[in-house]
Amino acid sequence: MRLLFISFLVSVSFINYAQIGPGNYRIYDVKQAREVSVEDVVAAMKNYDVLFFGEEHDDSVAHYLENKFLESMYQVFGNKTTLSLEMFERDVQPIMDEYLTSDIREKNFVKEARVWSNYDDYRSMVEFAKSKKLNVICANAAGRYTNLVGRKGQAALMALPDASKNFMAPLPYDTASGAYYDKLTELFMMEVTVDSITGKKSAAAMGGFNFIQSQSLWDATMAYSIAKYYKKHKGNKVLQVNGRFHSDEHFAVVAQLKNYNPKIRTLVISSGPDASFPNVDWSKFLQQGDYIIITDPSIPKSFE
Repeated sequence: MRLLFISFLVSVSFINYAQIGPGNYRIYDVKQAREVSVEDVVAAMKNYDVLFFGEEHDDSVAHYLENKFLESMYQVFGNKTTLSLEMFERDVQPIMDEYLTSDIREKNFVKEARVWSNYDDYRSMVEFAKSKKLNVICANAAGRYTNLVGRKGQAALMALPDASKNFMAPLPYDTASGAYYDKLTELFMMEVTVDSITGKKSAAAMGGFNFIQSQSLWDATMAYSIAKYYKKHKGNKVLQVNGRFHSDEHFAVVAQLKNYNPKIRTLVISSGPDASFPNVDWSKFLQQGDYIIITDPSIPKSFE
């Protein structure tokens, strides 16, 4: 997993995805307590609206599987299939749309859409969507906004021009609470204090930067992007790809999505390598999602 604000200036490895196959992963259905296939998960999507695929960004097997899920969803749902990506920010949606309709060249798209430096890991999904004329949601908040709110709080976002606010979740947005709040504070090693009068917990900013506010904007904006799209495209099946921290345990984006539309039905995949593969003790992972994918750790990472 790559956490918020960690640089993506990486060296990309050359992975032969043709060498990855069913022997390099296991998929476990938590509700049915059995191993299943990609096709089984997609079949279950007939009764759901959004499938969250929570990845570790450098997991080659996960990238292989994301393509398989997208292709399988297209086989079942056709042009009602939609791809949504953490890896693109809302303000580049017009550029994505222009590229998908073949109006601009890929080299212009790559530059102006500010693709991640490991874009090769996601390119095949975008190209598949383009070839099948599927929509792609640029779901994330721009880094300039997550940085601003971390430094100066939501009041600073409210002071932005109205046009800028179209590129983030509506203000004010919900910030992390409960178990997800605890998970974030542990992750960022923030000092937590308890108000002696209200009994409420608060986290001190590290070096003047509030990671809770920043991460919550990231999560809320991805959720809002999906909800706004779904309002106009009811009946579509959305494959949302994000770092697993944004959807594990039905926290973060999944919880925020309920704020915008509690009727949207979601399934969560939590994916990542584990040293126990292929003899997985599934009981260790049951809380992380509706489906758990354990990938083969011997496969080289897509980048280092």
